[in-house]
Amino acid sequence: MSQIQREQLKVARERAVLVSVRLPRDEVDLETRLGELAALARTADAEVVGVLTQARRLPSGKTFIGKGKLEELAAFVESERATLVLFDHELSPGQIRNLERETSCKIIDRSELILDIFARRATTHAAKLQVEIAQLQYTYPRLRAMWDHLGQVTGGAPIGIGTRGPGEKQLEIDRRLVKRRLGQLRSELESIQQRKVREVHARNEDHFTVGLVGYTNVGKSTIFNQLTDGGAFANDRLFATLSTRVERWDLGGGNQVMLSDTVGFIRKLPHHLVASFRSTLEETVHCQLLLNLVDVSDPNARTHARSVDRTLDQIGAVDQPRIMLLNKIDQLEHRDLLLPWLRDYPQAIPVSAVTGEGLDVLSETVRAMFVGPIATVRLTVELSEGSAIDFIEKRTLVEDREYGDGVVIYTTSIGRRQLDQLLARSTRILIDDRDATEVAREARGGGWGSRRSSPMPPHRLQAPDA
Repeated sequence: MSQIQREQLKVARERAVLVSVRLPRDEVDLETRLGELAALARTADAEVVGVLTQARRLPSGKTFIGKGKLEELAAFVESERATLVLFDHELSPGQIRNLERETSCKIIDRSELILDIFARRATTHAAKLQVEIAQLQYTYPRLRAMWDHLGQVTGGAPIGIGTRGPGEKQLEIDRRLVKRRLGQLRSELESIQQRKVREVHARNEDHFTVGLVGYTNVGKSTIFNQLTDGGAFANDRLFATLSTRVERWDLGGGNQVMLSDTVGFIRKLPHHLVASFRSTLEETVHCQLLLNLVDVSDPNARTHARSVDRTLDQIGAVDQPRIMLLNKIDQLEHRDLLLPWLRDYPQAIPVSAVTGEGLDVLSETVRAMFVGPIATVRLTVELSEGSAIDFIEKRTLVEDREYGDGVVIYTTSIGRRQLDQLLARSTRILIDDRDATEVAREARGGGWGSRRSSPMPPHRLQAPDA
């Protein structure tokens, strides 16, 4: 295969043949994997002209597929005038080289296809840096197998001063250039990541943060736009969102949280992307609550949910509570199809990002978790503390007011997290005739809400003590 062909790694407008091998250890059925590979190909704007499959006990070390299937692939490529073969597997450099030699066609594996899509979708400076790092990390060990010219020797011809000597292989030059470029990109990305970590930490100090997570194309951006005024890009394609978008979500009663829309996950997400997109995924790791969207209209929803759980564990998002959202219920033929999900996940909330059904229940549930366990107490506040009084009047359920000598005494129901917000406005408050700071310190250890506490809404996650 020519050097020019191999250097053109773009997938757009190419005629593609899909190849998938069924192995005994595969968790996902062949039809599902081919459907996802076809969706990835369409997302990259490639035209799928054919599909080849094979069942093997082990992949071939030289070409991944067997000799007979390779001959069939070469004939199919020629008859369909295909310019690209997409493998639903990660191939070794040697396998890529051997396949291209036998088919006279460009070979791209699953990881490289996803990298191409990310490169096309990256819009922010940080996303572009992260994609380029992932591409270089993927390409570096494959340099020898991907280009024939890398074995050529330079610098050995005795022409001019300083050119004499044993020379240096082009492979060594290219590897040195890749290492240098990776160092520059990582240094630049590191400064962005440090700033991102500070922003996330500051946001968590000032706000309750909620993150939308889920498999790619399950409707995260659509539901984000329903809940906020964010205007996130929503499209019926894989990886429509690569950059995290954060906006205020009004829960009612004067309560607001910060909602983030993050990059979607996918089965076998290339580890280079997981590593390089660490700063983007930082939003998910440090959110105080995760909303895990599942497309229940997709027959492979349970497999996708397991992939999301594995990815969340991989990036370290394991400490915060999660609420499962059963999205796209408007696309179900029968609502009875929800029953197995609700049996296995009794805390799940059925919603539709398109029609808005169930979003009021979601807001109510998140608000309950945001305010924390609720207790009915007597708050004594000086009349001069206007900010604290305004907070109590607007954000708590006031049952009674008594006015005394320069003070107002409220009987009100207030959440544990709301108490922290109140004390951020003023510490000159008494709770049941005790110093509010001391009571709040005891509340953080548990027990807040044990007296006349308001019940959680039915079928919801219990609000954790912070």
